[in-house]
Amino acid sequence: MPEVTFYVLNSESLYDRYLFACKLIEKVYNSGKFCYVLLDSIEQCQRLDDMLWTFRAGSFIPHQIFNGVPPKITSQILLGTQNPPADWRTVIFNLSSQMPEIWQQAERILEILDNGETTKMAGRERYRIYKNTGIKIETNKNENGVWVKM
Repeated sequence: MPEVTFYVLNSESLYDRYLFACKLIEKVYNSGKFCYVLLDSIEQCQRLDDMLWTFRAGSFIPHQIFNGVPPKITSQILLGTQNPPADWRTVIFNLSSQMPEIWQQAERILEILDNGETTKMAGRERYRIYKNTGIKIETNKNENGVWVKM
């Protein structure tokens, strides 16, 4: 069963949510892990793709949008709207409004929520599902620029 970490931003901005995701993706990538980022639409994938190239000067995070065919080079981040291929199930970033279908196969799931009511409601539902299975859940909330474990 995976470990699940929720990050709840104090902003309702999609840009802030994606910017935080970029920073966390960079941290995971620099640790040697190649994650999958689950989003709701190709448009969202393209927006995050653009941000991963530009969010910080000097940052380089090899990545691509997953088109259903696993890439030959595994040392990169994949962004997509469908189930990740086997080599990218270690760490899943969930920026979608849905539960990852293969969540039980992941080692770690990072749920990044903004402070908008729609996003929080969907996140609460996923939290309940995870909790009902008995897996370890950690929640971090940004309060006045400081991350606090709940």
